[in-house]
Amino acid sequence: MLQRDYIQRLIREFMDALRRALEKKELNQRREVIRQLYEQYLGPYNLYHFATIDEVMMGLQSYPEEQRLDRLAMLAELYYAEAETEATAEECEIMLQKAFNLFDYIERNGSVFSMERREKMALLLKALGK
Repeated sequence: MLQRDYIQRLIREFMDALRRALEKKELNQRREVIRQLYEQYLGPYNLYHFATIDEVMMGLQSYPEEQRLDRLAMLAELYYAEAETEATAEECEIMLQKAFNLFDYIERNGSVFSMERREKMALLLKALGK
């Protein structure tokens, strides 16, 4: 029970920090804060930013099993937010596709129903032109 309380508090803290990052007007500031969120909540930015989905899944093996879906959700949110900061349409699409893949994995493997997640998935599909 203590472990679940910890991860729920961590998720709330993460979402608040991400919300504050997205409020920043200056694009470079937003990029830097997102980079820091990777480092603080998941691990090395370069690992998760440039990794394939398979590499991401392997990287998250270091977390206890009961935390993995929550960590995947945090990573999906970062990919989703980071897509807006990418310089090219190709980079943006890569981030959006990664976000969708992780949300889809959570949807198929998680036990918690989330309308918010489903709405984001629909928006991602639309943005990806699928």
